[in-house]
Amino acid sequence: MPSHLHEDHSSAQPPQPGAVEALITQARRLRGEVDAVRRDSATAADDEDPQLRWQRALCDLAMHQLDDLGEHLGQLRDGLSADDQAAIACPDPAAEPPDAPAVQALGRAGSAEWDLLTDAVDWSDELYRIFGRAPQDGPLTLDEMPSWLFSEDQQTLTEVVTGCLVDGRPIDCEFRIVRPDGSVRTVHMVGEPVLDSTGGTASMWAVLRDVSELRRGQRTLRETRDSLQRERQIAQTERRLAVELQEAVLPPWRGSLRFPQGGGPTDIDVAAHYLPSGTSALIGGDWYDALPLPDGATLLTVGDLTGHGVSATSGMAMLLGALRGMAVAGLTPGPLMGWLNQLLDTSAQPALGSALCCRYDPADRTLTWAQAGHPAPVLFRNGTGRVLDPPEGVLLGATSGASYAQATEQLASGDLLVLHTDGLVPHRTAFTPATDTTAGAQRLLGLGPRFEQARTAQDCVRIVVEELGAPEREDDACVLIARFL
Repeated sequence: MPSHLHEDHSSAQPPQPGAVEALITQARRLRGEVDAVRRDSATAADDEDPQLRWQRALCDLAMHQLDDLGEHLGQLRDGLSADDQAAIACPDPAAEPPDAPAVQALGRAGSAEWDLLTDAVDWSDELYRIFGRAPQDGPLTLDEMPSWLFSEDQQTLTEVVTGCLVDGRPIDCEFRIVRPDGSVRTVHMVGEPVLDSTGGTASMWAVLRDVSELRRGQRTLRETRDSLQRERQIAQTERRLAVELQEAVLPPWRGSLRFPQGGGPTDIDVAAHYLPSGTSALIGGDWYDALPLPDGATLLTVGDLTGHGVSATSGMAMLLGALRGMAVAGLTPGPLMGWLNQLLDTSAQPALGSALCCRYDPADRTLTWAQAGHPAPVLFRNGTGRVLDPPEGVLLGATSGASYAQATEQLASGDLLVLHTDGLVPHRTAFTPATDTTAGAQRLLGLGPRFEQARTAQDCVRIVVEELGAPEREDDACVLIARFL
């Protein structure tokens, strides 16, 4: 804004038109690039994604500011006419003030001058439009201005105007006005005193700019940022709860376990591992478990409940608890799956799940097992693996009253059994049939020679993690390996 306080100082040389034109071109190009980013995020955006909402709000605000920058640069390029410079440098209260083209170029800004000696007030046309006031009604005096403001903003305006008129301080403040049509606008006001020859304040000159859209954009940006932060905090809390629940439910193994733990005719060396997703921070509903039963048999199970987060882990905890209880009560895998299906089918929060339940009887080395839409176990013998033929069984929660068949397998000393959830082997579709032996499944079968050289079940788990525990894993998974000694 031109200063009236240093009229005796030589004015600075205006910038070269070519340099300003180059800045204008750069500002336009930058705005176009920001607008392209905005359009891309709007086209590919999910309105529920807080990160995309945040990106769009940032782009909107940046484009508003670049528009204003372009207008200011246009003012700098065009300059002021000789008449305008004279009117600003030597204001004549009695003269009709011209509308400064530089101010009009701003589009949402207008100028005003209040003369303290004659009480005359001059407003530019744009200022009438900002206030929604008809030109025939005349400009507002300094005494009338506060009545247009919000009550909480009136004191701010009074203080800065008093400081300008009494102490000669520049004005820089913001306030909200209520126009005659009831609409509210936010106005930014910058100004300075115009001194007379004695150094006293003769008038006050100011530029008032309508910044309603800018403040609205900033408010949207702030609200989006706060919303994103809250959602992040909620997600972090949910993840912590899901992890704590998962750790409380899944067996806290740090190595191989031997079943029966009290010693018996045949031991099982068991190890398991949970592999988190490499593309999501959310915890899924995968589980594994190995449990000695009262009759001397051993329960081996893995499963996966759809969904992620606390709802999935809490549902998994419910299913695993029920599974353990029914297995201890003596239910065999087929009927046990039927009751799990009914439990999930009648749950208050409907969900789907896959499960694999094996009961190993050491007396005759018989493995009895059932599955509910789950990948079948892989049995390795003498370094060669094969996928067991699955009995019939639909996903848990898919249909009411489903029945589940059982299959039996005769095991021998040295056999290795691999149970896993469907996220373990890459390139599988969720809940694909257990008989699917795609290239990904062949990778698991191809580990037979390495398993043959391993000494413990835990060593076998490490081999699986090394081969299939890729960081780009799309889903979480569990693997349980049992060596029959």
